[in-house]
Parts: sequence; C-alpha cells; structure tokens
Amino acid sequence: MPDTRQSRFNIPDVFWQALRNIGLEPSAVLRQARLPVTLNLRERRDRRQVTTAEFFRLWEAVSVLNPDPAAGVLLVTQLESTTLPPSSFAAFIARDFRDGLQRLARFKQLCTPERVRLTEEGNTCTVTLDWLRTPQPSPTLLIDAAFVTFVELGRRGAGVHIAPHSVELARPKNGNSALADFFGCPIRFGAERNALVFKGADLDRPFPGHNPELLEILNPALVAALAEATAPTTVSHQVKNALKRILASGRPEMVEVAREMGMSERTLQRRITEEGTSFRQLMLETRQEVVRHLLAEPSIEIDEIACLLGYEDTNSFYRAFRSWEGTTPARWRATQLPSTH
Repeated sequence: MPDTRQSRFNIPDVFWQALRNIGLEPSAVLRQARLPVTLNLRERRDRRQVTTAEFFRLWEAVSVLNPDPAAGVLLVTQLESTTLPPSSFAAFIARDFRDGLQRLARFKQLCTPERVRLTEEGNTCTVTLDWLRTPQPSPTLLIDAAFVTFVELGRRGAGVHIAPHSVELARPKNGNSALADFFGCPIRFGAERNALVFKGADLDRPFPGHNPELLEILNPALVAALAEATAPTTVSHQVKNALKRILASGRPEMVEVAREMGMSERTLQRRITEEGTSFRQLMLETRQEVVRHLLAEPSIEIDEIACLLGYEDTNSFYRAFRSWEGTTPARWRATQLPSTH
C-alpha cells in the first residue's frame, strides 16, 4: 500500500545545532547538498520543508565536509538532552530504558519520516530503522547518528555505561575503530541489515530522572501531534499544501506542483482525476482558503493580500473575490472580524 502521508517535512532545529557543534555552518552544508541556504532560517519555517531524498543529501554533504569516522558519534554526544524536541526529550525522563526506547520509537515520526522497530526475542532487543517514502538506502552517517542516539538514551537516562550486545552494519569495514570504541561491543560489517542489539537486562535499568508529572503533560500533546502527522492525506490535500507554498510566485502551473510533490505531471493529473476533482478547482479552493485566512488578520492590507496570492492587480482580485462571496473583501472582513476577534 502506498504511503499517502505528507511527502515533505520540516528539518528539526536540533539538526542545525548539531552541525555547529562539530564545526560546520548550516549554510555550507546546504550549499554542498545543493539546497536553498534559507532552509535553516527559523523565521521561514513554512519554507523549510524537504523530501526524504533531500534530507539524505544533507547527511551526505555532512560526510563530505566532515569525513571524520567519529562524526556520527560527535553529532549526538555533543548535544544537551534539554535542547532536544519534546518528542525526543520525553524518552529521557521515561520510567526505564525500555520505556524510553518505546517512547523514542513511537514519536520519532514527529521529527522525520522514520519508523523505528523494536523486537524483543529471548534475552535481547533489536533496533532497526525504516525510512518511509524512499527506496534509497540511508546514508551511513545517518545510521551512525541514529544508533548512537539510542545508546546515549540508555547511558544518560540510566546514568551507567550501557554497551550494546552487538551492532550490525551493511557497509564494508573501513578499518577505523571510532564506532567500536563508542559502542564497546562487536561490530559486524557487511551484514544483511543495519541493526543495533541490546541486552534484555539493560532494558530494565531504571531512569533516576523519571518525571511522571512532566510526561503526563507532554504525552497528550505528542499523541495528538503524532495522529495528525501520520494521518493519511489525499492527493488533493497535498496539492493544496504545495500551492500554498508557491502561490505568491504567480499562477502556479501543474508542472511546478508535480515537481514540488516529487512526481510527474501525468501521474499527478491521473491521481487528481481519480479523486474526482481538477487542478483548476484545487487552485480555486486554495486561493479561497488563503484569502479567508489573510482577511481575518486586520493588519494585512487588502492590496497586499492580492499581491501575496499572485494576482496581477487589485481589480482582478476584487472581481474574483466577489464571484466567490458575493461581496467585496472589505465588507467580508468587516462582517467576520467581530466573531474572529
């Protein structure tokens, strides 16, 4: 079954901080990855979304600019737990290592489209990763950082030096001992999969920093956010989101939206038709939604709204709006503001 969730996601702020911690400027990494240098700007959050393939390119760029075999270790170990997003921080105040791993696995997709699988068999627990919406193999540096994250969770949370039972890596052996030194366990290179294996007894280690009161506050919000993030979305919904990102550039063509969604124009046309609508109708609905949202904010001038939606002039915007609502934008705003404020 195809994955119908959003194909783009925001890069977590902690990623940029981790880069700076190892001496890399985010702008340099973005240039190396051939991505817009504005992706790391906090004030442009709505323009910071990337595809999984673009996110992989970022990690490959980090490997080029910092070829240190220990880079994955340093990216994680130099971060403070308190700087992590709530979806990750909640794992560090869990009841024990097992509870922390389960929380980290459950809420991982709030940051990136990554599925963490935990499999307990006998006296061991195996951790594996699946990246959604891409057939590409994960960059080796990304795998290193992910596995280091799980180990650091156990060590910081329990306050003891937890060593995995074993590590399996699909890549060839490179002769460097940086990973072996960190994990402190056998590493099997050239394996069929990438896997991190813990001793079952380590999962029972309690976390002295367990904070049930804070977890009770965080958990409902995380559960709600996860439900929203993983809910299936229609192609029409994805088209509208893409249109909202590029609407101000003028009158977006279907080819631009298809490129934004990572598919061909023909495929997009077919999928829109299958949902019983048209690109023109979706464009109209998107403009109407954006206009209503902007008109509800009295500080935005109507002329400015026309410009933001890509209309050639204000008169064109007025004519279109009157055809939708049967009144002028100013009168519509006047009738709505009392209820919205």
